[in-house]
Order: sequence, then C-alpha cells, then structure tokens
Amino acid sequence: VQLQASGGGLVQAGGSLRLSCVVSGRSFSMYFMGWFRQGPGKEREFVAALSSTGRRTYYVDSVKGRFTISRDNAKNMVFLEMSSLKPEDTAVYYCAAPRIATISPPTPGDYDYWGQGTLVTVSS
Repeated sequence: VQLQASGGGLVQAGGSLRLSCVVSGRSFSMYFMGWFRQGPGKEREFVAALSSTGRRTYYVDSVKGRFTISRDNAKNMVFLEMSSLKPEDTAVYYCAAPRIATISPPTPGDYDYWGQGTLVTVSS
C-alpha cells in the first residue's frame, strides 16, 4: 500500500490550502483515512479522520471549524481542506491508512500505512 501526499506550501496566516493524498495498492473505499501532523519540536498528532463512506468525520479540537476532510473513492484520494490557517498549524502533514477495515474510527496506533508527508508553513 502506498500513499502519496501533496499540496503543502507557504501561506500567510488566515489563508487556505488543500492537501491531497492518493492511495494505491489495495481497495481504497473500505477503509478509514486519516491526516496527522508533526510540528517543529513536537510529537506527531492526529488531525482528522474520515469513515470509508465519508459520512463520519473526526477532528482534533484545534482544527474544528477550520479544516475539512473529504474523500473521492472513485479516485482513491483523500483531501484536507484547511482554512483560517494559523502559525501553529505549521507542520509536516501525513495521510495515513489503517491495515484493517473497521466500523469504529481507528486509534492513532491502528494506522499502519503512511504517506511521505507534505510541509505546510504558515507565516504570521
């Protein structure tokens, strides 16, 4: 299973970015998908997750109302739409997928497959 993330870049505070992640190597539509991030000097943290059908979404409190996770099962892609960006959103963002298809959202430890990361830098 391979994940390829893209879409990062430099943006001013208050701006927007859209991250994309394409998945190959297995059936995409059966699995939750997630986004994580790791800021400078910080541990990797969960950002958002999306159920296989796209009907259920989960977010860390710090991004609720600003970020939106979505997916296109026909294209094997997951997206993270980020708006009202803040300097504290600066991080390398990773898309991730669990090995097992579940009904309940995976815990962070359940994500076995990771993209290479895409850097988002938000300037003040």
